[in-house]
Amino acid sequence: MELGKLQGKIEMLGLEARGRARLEAVVAEVLQTCAIEGEMLDARSVRSSAARRLGLEEGGFSPLDRVADGVVEMVLDAMEKAHEPLTEERICGWHAAIFPTGYSGTSKISVASWRDDATGPMQVVSGELGRERVHYEAPPADRIPQEMRLFLEWINTEQEGLDFLVKAGRAHLWFEVIHPFEDGNGRIGRAIVEWVVARGLRGAGLAFFSMSRQMEQERTEYYQKLESASRGDLNDEMWLGWFLGCLKRAIENSDEILNVVLEKARFWSRWQGAVLNARQSAMLNKLLDGFEGKLTSSKWAKIMKCSSDTALRDLGDLVAKGILARADTGGRGAHYVLKKLMPKVG
Repeated sequence: MELGKLQGKIEMLGLEARGRARLEAVVAEVLQTCAIEGEMLDARSVRSSAARRLGLEEGGFSPLDRVADGVVEMVLDAMEKAHEPLTEERICGWHAAIFPTGYSGTSKISVASWRDDATGPMQVVSGELGRERVHYEAPPADRIPQEMRLFLEWINTEQEGLDFLVKAGRAHLWFEVIHPFEDGNGRIGRAIVEWVVARGLRGAGLAFFSMSRQMEQERTEYYQKLESASRGDLNDEMWLGWFLGCLKRAIENSDEILNVVLEKARFWSRWQGAVLNARQSAMLNKLLDGFEGKLTSSKWAKIMKCSSDTALRDLGDLVAKGILARADTGGRGAHYVLKKLMPKVG
């Protein structure tokens, strides 16, 4: 039902707005799937990489970040190629994409191959050294090839009567239980959720909500439910109850993404007749996306890689057109804001 409502809202968007909505959702998914693991990616690098891959105009591209680009590659491959089967080669390719240097932090890891347990059993632990708590111990490494063959056979087969959202929850749990890689299992497991959901939707409403963003907001319960479901006979009833609830909340919260997109669409509809250069269009998009700090002429020159005189001409032209307004704070503190965001005086 919630998916139907979301699809109805998406149908109301134009082609450009849909592309922007997809970009916002992909950025959120990439940032949050890494944040769950405690890895903070640079949002500008993620946005730049996603915009490139989606073929969207995004002025002032950030320099390529190999790690951010790899996670974007994995997420988009899962979302946009759901019609293609999941294979060992494909999953290992995702692993190579998210660890392009062969290191996880400062530790060298085995990339694009199953773990070997050379240093002992794979355990998920927390706590201080000597007082660790073992949350979960994965199956021995020699069982991984057979376990993954069974998993891939199941996930690529249509099960009559099995709702694809339930399948997404079971797929994530099963993959996390196998824990086939030395590191990165959580990120790949969440990409598998994206693949199953995209496959079930068959392209309708694809990538317009972020499951990982919702999981990150509910991270403590997410890990608790995974830990509980991973024990004993893998009874997934409580896990699925939480997972489907989390998915429902993710779809409901997609309004935040769509509202941003609709606000930008309204803005550009209002100013579609304005003659703007590439620098002006790019900076206006940055302001609409939530520019950090105050926009000054020096920041404009630095971001757009132009001279101070060019920056002042660009800004003056936007003020004259009524798109920006100058907010004087005395001295050299002048900055610029979108006209609609000017604070009231008095």
